[in-house]
Amino acid sequence: MATGASVTSYSITHRSKQKIYQIPIPFSKSIPYWLRITSTTQLHGKSRKNNSFRVCLVMEKKAEDVIQVGKENAVKSAESIQNQVAASCLSERLARKRFERYTYLVAAIMSSLGVTSMAAMSVYYRFSLQIEGGEFPLFEMLGTFALSVGAAVGMEYWARWAHRALWHASLWNMHKSHHRPRTGPFELNDVFAIINAAPAIALLSYGFSNKGLIPGLCFGAGLGITVFGMAYMFVHDGLVHRRFPVGPIANVPYLRKVAAAHSLHHSDRFGGVPYGLFLGPKELEEVGGMEELEKEIQRRL
Repeated sequence: MATGASVTSYSITHRSKQKIYQIPIPFSKSIPYWLRITSTTQLHGKSRKNNSFRVCLVMEKKAEDVIQVGKENAVKSAESIQNQVAASCLSERLARKRFERYTYLVAAIMSSLGVTSMAAMSVYYRFSLQIEGGEFPLFEMLGTFALSVGAAVGMEYWARWAHRALWHASLWNMHKSHHRPRTGPFELNDVFAIINAAPAIALLSYGFSNKGLIPGLCFGAGLGITVFGMAYMFVHDGLVHRRFPVGPIANVPYLRKVAAAHSLHHSDRFGGVPYGLFLGPKELEEVGGMEELEKEIQRRL
């Protein structure tokens, strides 16, 4: 768009010749200014006379440039609003995650302290009852110790079978909460921890209240299930899914493999394998997943 004009007149006896000079003035980056000098010479016959000059200040701006500037401003404004919304959502999400981790951490500490103290007191009083009267029931104590270790190891195989045959089958409606984004500090899948705690409490109670080899074995089985449950909580919930900080156990090399293997279970790259936790790397080795396991370890690091 240009402003400013020059007038050229014609008559029978006069003619005019016009020259226009445009000199750009860098006055503005968005709207250029031009100094237009119009030189008009009127001719009469072969003689030239009445030379006149006209100076106009012209502002020129193409419509396409105006539209482009408008589009750029609109894009910048939209990006600014989008960045502000994203920052607000990120802040809310981080605050929610911190609250969830804090809530689960409190629950984990309380349950760990409660179970640990109860187990320690039970073991102390159980062995105190065994050696009353000066007798030392060696076989009963060895049975208690052996079955506690056996139960802890056996729980890994039980958990692997239940995970594959029950949790990913008939109990999927409960377990699927563990494979989807969590909306709070707890999930429906946590019910399985309570279910597994029930037989441990029953075995510990029976073994604590009675003497003899059978009660000693039951006490050992309940103790082994309890130990496995606590280890599972720290490694699975803390180390793998980071529901609470676990401290130095995150630097144990084999536990890094365990965490990476369980992450591959959630990615479903090998049809759900591994279903176990502590023996997860062994399961991946059997299906040829060691290369992916190493990649996952490096990614987590």
